[in-house]
Amino acid sequence: MSAAAATPCGDARALYVERSGRGAPVVFWHGWAMNLRVFDALRANLQADFQTIAVDLPGHGRSDWRDTVPAAAAAQLAALDSLLQPLLATLPKDSTLVGWSLGGQLALRAAMLAPDRVARLVLIATTPRLLRADDWPHGVDAALLTGMRARVHEDSQAMVDDFLELQLRGCRNAQPLLHSLRTALRMHGAALPPALLNGLDLLTHTDLRPLLAQVHQPALVVGGQYDRITPPRAAEALARGLSAGRYHEFVRSAHAPFLSHADEFMALLREFIATSGAS
Repeated sequence: MSAAAATPCGDARALYVERSGRGAPVVFWHGWAMNLRVFDALRANLQADFQTIAVDLPGHGRSDWRDTVPAAAAAQLAALDSLLQPLLATLPKDSTLVGWSLGGQLALRAAMLAPDRVARLVLIATTPRLLRADDWPHGVDAALLTGMRARVHEDSQAMVDDFLELQLRGCRNAQPLLHSLRTALRMHGAALPPALLNGLDLLTHTDLRPLLAQVHQPALVVGGQYDRITPPRAAEALARGLSAGRYHEFVRSAHAPFLSHADEFMALLREFIATSGAS
């Protein structure tokens, strides 16, 4: 991609941000354990018509890490908002905000807190609640995150590598995509263990379902047929819970449909931006 810039975040702790192109802004927030390199192909396709802005989440890629409010069930929004605050500064007015997985949860909250900056949402493999509950059958078992947390302490690199494979299991072109994700981490930087643990705590405790009525922006929610991390029924339920939500599911896809079905996803993204009022 073209020119990269490290952007300071208020108190001199920096997020790493890359900008390219000109036009209406499209902002990209990646998922847990990854970095902004996963969006390179999308940004290259869009930059002739849009300004693209990709961000490394705190403690991921080349962004600095800082301690945040501990994620606990009683303070879930405070913890999420603490991670989100520096990210809000990366949003120009009237942005199309594309969030993947954890980045999608952050995007949902950003739409509530900064509606003047978020004009529309594209939520990839996003769920309002990751864990299964009596009133939420669309989640994963808590033991999955408990095991991941233990493995971060033991060998974070091996744990992340296994997680990459899980994200792509069952999708077409899984092996070349796995290679590209590993390359992105090797070349641009892996997430720091404290950031990984913080993200797991957030994913364990965050439940945005009671707040979805606060999201009024048009939202495209994208799921993958074989997603083992965010089951497609979770993404579908999210779309139904949004006042202007729309759901699309990619067959033979898993947790990263924007990679496994790049051309189809790009066509869908451009159509959504055009029909939801982007200038």
